[in-house]
Order: sequence, then structure tokens, then C-alpha cells
Amino acid sequence: MIASNAEISADDVARHYDELDAFYRDIWGEHVHHGLWLSGDESQALAVRQLVELVAHEARIGAGTRVIDIGCGYGATARLLAEKRGAAVTGITISPAQHALAIARSPGNESPRFILGDWLSNELPDAAFDAAIAIESSEHMPDKMRFFAQAHRVLRDDGRLVVCAWLAAERQTAKQERWLIEPICREGRMPHLGSANDYCRFAEAAGFNVERVHDVTREIARTWPTIVRTFLLKLAHKPAYVRFLFDRHARNRIFALTIVRLWIAFRTGAMRYGVFTLRRRGLTPPRSQNSFASPRQSQ
Repeated sequence: MIASNAEISADDVARHYDELDAFYRDIWGEHVHHGLWLSGDESQALAVRQLVELVAHEARIGAGTRVIDIGCGYGATARLLAEKRGAAVTGITISPAQHALAIARSPGNESPRFILGDWLSNELPDAAFDAAIAIESSEHMPDKMRFFAQAHRVLRDDGRLVVCAWLAAERQTAKQERWLIEPICREGRMPHLGSANDYCRFAEAAGFNVERVHDVTREIARTWPTIVRTFLLKLAHKPAYVRFLFDRHARNRIFALTIVRLWIAFRTGAMRYGVFTLRRRGLTPPRSQNSFASPRQSQ
């Protein structure tokens, strides 16, 4: 794994999302994750939803499925799974700003419900869920082994965990590590980035069988040009963006540069994007398929 040169705490992650809250919602919308372009001509909104649909398909989420959404952000994915699939969803986020908006968007609902807290020290009951999902949240966890161990603990036997993750390529050049991956970790408040093999190793050690790993780097690639273009337009037309960038007290203003680094990293192959379908070991271990596969081939 490639680690940040600076120590990243849970509080650092929470402050990152709280300080950048307005900008995330303005640029990304309430789904703070990549889109998945399968045909190539989808709108960004449809592409974002297609990633959620892939996750729901892999996790086998349907009516009554008890789901834990790890790092649920503003709760948009949890609401979609509850409203469109009839799932009983619990979301957990470490960001007070995200939690407040998630609650405001789902007032009085039994599903989804939202918890403010740190996944690595959660107090959810053992074997309480049929499925767990983590869309671009595991990157912020300082202890990847504990991330998987907690998922294993709260899932029933044969429960499924689907993880969408930003990944470091299996091999890096010194320049890629120095100018792209390490700064992305440090500036994006990610303690380290693992490779696909790292994730499979941690998952298996925690008690999961790896059913599939989808490499969807090509399918998510349009996300970053879209984000960079949107950011530049906002910068040109909204004075608040300029003020924030020149505010020396803004601890996370460097993320404007990180957006460009991420675009370059995915474009040059320094980073990959993986969707991991994992199954908690039960009485009958499933067949393991650890190699990267296209989502078109495996759906």
C-alpha cells in the first residue's frame, strides 16, 4: 500500500467533508461518488445511479434486505435502496455535516436511518445485516483490516459485502508515487491507498470469500473530466470559490489541486477503480474469482 506522508486521523476525515460540504454538494451533488458509463452516452446523473445499481445487484439487495451503508455520505444511496428496492437501510457517516443533511432528507423514516460515528469503532449488533456496502469510503479508513473485520462482524453468515474503492495500481513508478498517489492520499485525507491484491488479501484474512473483482476504471473515467470542468466553471462564476482558495485558514483548500491529480492518476493508470463482491464465509464457501473482470462480462 502507498501511505500518506502525514498522519490522517478520523477527525481529519470528518473536517475534510465538513469544510468542503458546500463545494461537494455544489459540484458532485448528493451522490458523492463516481458515475459508471456502460454505453458511453449516459448523463452524469444516470451514470451515478448505474454504479449504485451495480452495487445493489452484486449485494443482492431486494425487498426487506437489511443493509448497512458504510460511509453513507448524504444518504442518497441509502434512500435509493430503500425507495426503489424496499431495503431496510442503515447508514453511518463520520461527518456531522453529512449526517445532518441525511437526517433532514429522511425525516421520521424507519428506512433509511442514519448514525453519526466512526465505522471502525461502531457499536452495531453482531450478525445484524444481510448486506453491507461501502462506496468510496474504505479509502479513508486508517486500519483496512479492521474495516473488513467490522463488516464481517455485523453480517450474518453468507452475507455479502460490496466495496467500491479507489485503488493504487499494482506497480507504480517513483514519479507516480511521489507526484500523484502520495499527495492524493495526504490531500484527500486518505491514510493509504491499497491495490486490488491488498483488498483481496485483507478481505480473505477477515473471513470473506472473494467472488468477483470488477475493474471499472474505463467505465468511471468520464467522472474526472466532468468534475474538473464543473469546478473551473464554478471558479469563474462564483466568488465564494475564489475566496475559499485564497483563505489561508482553510485547511482543505488544497483539494482543488487534488482533483487534477486524480484526473491524471486515473488517466495514466497510476490509479484503478475496483468493485469487490465479497461473501462472509458460511457453511458452503463460494467459488473465488480474484482476477479483474469487466462488469459487462460478470453481470
